[in-house]
Amino acid sequence: MTVNLLVLFAALLHASWNALLHGTRDRFLAMTWMSMAIAAIATLCIVLGAPAPTAAAWPCIIASGLIHIVYNCCLVWSYRIGDFSRAYPIARGTSPLLVTLGALLTVQETITPLRVAGVVMVSSGIIVLAVQRGKVSRKSALAALTTGAVIALYTVVDGLGVRWSDGRPLAYTPWMFAAYWLMVPVFLVTRGRGAMHMLTQASWSSARTACVGGLISVLAYGIVIWAMQAAPMGAVSALRETSVVFAVLIARVGLRESVSSKTWLACLVIAVGAICLALQEA
Repeated sequence: MTVNLLVLFAALLHASWNALLHGTRDRFLAMTWMSMAIAAIATLCIVLGAPAPTAAAWPCIIASGLIHIVYNCCLVWSYRIGDFSRAYPIARGTSPLLVTLGALLTVQETITPLRVAGVVMVSSGIIVLAVQRGKVSRKSALAALTTGAVIALYTVVDGLGVRWSDGRPLAYTPWMFAAYWLMVPVFLVTRGRGAMHMLTQASWSSARTACVGGLISVLAYGIVIWAMQAAPMGAVSALRETSVVFAVLIARVGLRESVSSKTWLACLVIAVGAICLALQEA
């Protein structure tokens, strides 16, 4: 019960920092500032004596760090061309299906009837979101689905990594998050001339908002990594994706986006499916 409640709390945090990112004018710049805040926290933890990773965990740490950089870029791309209330649920709703498959292939997690029911509901909700005429373009759906696939990839890698760290999240998480420093050269190369000026001359309010988002992100995903050291990866990922309901609420109330009844229904179906997946071990 404690694990489930903490993962639900992480879901709320995750939807919140994504809303902060979507609400910024320059999302790539904001993501870079978020990444610097995350990397700074990780580096501080390492300097203060975070346990060294086991040799078996290092491949996962390196792979996950690089995958997270790809994820950051995909997320910016997804939010640039799609509304938060539609891009977020598609991206987050896709990942539990792929994580479940990845966990089956890598650590042979079993698939129960309850998990099958959850998969069907999550898939159905995604389809409803994706086919709403005039709401989700092919380009925005592709961006969100790609983001979901990357989420699933790093989730499986991190699930393996924390288990190969002898169940010690602090011997894994800070070292992986330190790779977020790589977002700085990615930003500089992508933006070209004037990028350093943009990065250093960002307004205090926008930089502060981005850094707060980074802090929330560390806490949210840190909880998830901690939960995956023993709980099934697919279940943890699925329960985390109940954040789609929080995301739609934030989009409607905070970002003033219009949300159709079909979108509400689809997100609720995704959330119920995710809960079924989380309850598979009950």
